Amino acid sequence: MDTTASGIFRDLTVLSLEQATVLPYLTLRLAQDGARIIRLEHPVMCDPNRLIGEPFVDGEEKMNSYFFAVNCGKEAVTLNLKDPRAQDLLRRMIEELDVDVFATNQLPKNYGPLGISYEVLSAVKPDLIWVGLTGFGPDSNEAAYDPILQARGGLMDLTGEAGSDPQVVGIPLPDMGTSEHAYGQIMKALYKRALTGEGTRIDVAMIDSTTSWLTQPITMAKTFGRVMTRRGNTHEFFGPVSVFPTSDGYVYIAMGNDVQWQRLIALPGFESLADPAYETNAGRIVDMAALNVKLAECTRAFPTAELLETFRAATIPIAKVQGVMELCEDPAIKPKLLRSTDAKTGFEVTLAPPPVMTEFLKAQGQTLSFPPRHGEHNAAVYGVELGMSEAEIESLRAEGVI
Repeated sequence: MDTTASGIFRDLTVLSLEQATVLPYLTLRLAQDGARIIRLEHPVMCDPNRLIGEPFVDGEEKMNSYFFAVNCGKEAVTLNLKDPRAQDLLRRMIEELDVDVFATNQLPKNYGPLGISYEVLSAVKPDLIWVGLTGFGPDSNEAAYDPILQARGGLMDLTGEAGSDPQVVGIPLPDMGTSEHAYGQIMKALYKRALTGEGTRIDVAMIDSTTSWLTQPITMAKTFGRVMTRRGNTHEFFGPVSVFPTSDGYVYIAMGNDVQWQRLIALPGFESLADPAYETNAGRIVDMAALNVKLAECTRAFPTAELLETFRAATIPIAKVQGVMELCEDPAIKPKLLRSTDAKTGFEVTLAPPPVMTEFLKAQGQTLSFPPRHGEHNAAVYGVELGMSEAEIESLRAEGVI
């Protein structure tokens, strides 16, 4: 076993019946640690995300652009788990590949018919870590996509301009937040297994993950009777906090305390904001709308680059409002972007950086293997590792089992 920092997860095998975003992002995070990820898909009804966007090369089916972002660093096999023979194959993989983690984002009602329940799979391998990601918990079969959770979980009510329609958050936070919470639970389960040799069943509901982020809104509403709702770019408790225009763009300024305010009004071009009523945060909040108009008149007189330099020198929090292409060139981000190159075509994919650069990614030169084609690793997994003959594999393929 490789116990170096870059190799502690190299012997970890994850078998994942996954589709969409919530589970693929979780297994991407594990792939970034160096774990082996084998994604399971139906031989005909593939992950729907394979079909979204444009093909990356003409004539390449089931490899459309939307699939790439969260599926690098993985292998892919096909398996029709409605067939008892496929369920036998699944159990063989669990045992013979020494699978550490089995994960699924199927509805709970499918656990039994597909042979993927914790009870069935842990009977094959008692130390298995079993992960089920659902919208509303293991007792609910209600369909759930990220924006459904944003609506029900309170995020949309907190997002948008005051008095206007609720809005979705710009990224799929319920999907990716659930992934991150499940990632932490897997780490706990691995530690438990290392200490006791026991496996674990993990259930993470997207509704629980989503509402767990509402720390201030829930406490303020239920404890203090102060209901927080959407306020556009401003902050309910601190000011001035908002987007402000410059002569050539926009910046976001976040005033977190009275000391920062004193630094602001000492800057050339901002002296007009000095007012005894604004010396405390409470005073600024009371007159926030008018204050933001006054501050905007000041910021509009400066180009973005000059304003950034001046505020940063005064230790006043400020950021340029960047688009994604600008972000990718930001010196804080550009060196951390990941890449994946298709050995077949030479096509290169640029990927978002991980939340923390792992030792595995450093050792790999910040690269991951290309997103797997549909069933790309059937021959390697079923033939080489499970020892099935070409004739057996072809027979199962012809009969729709794999």
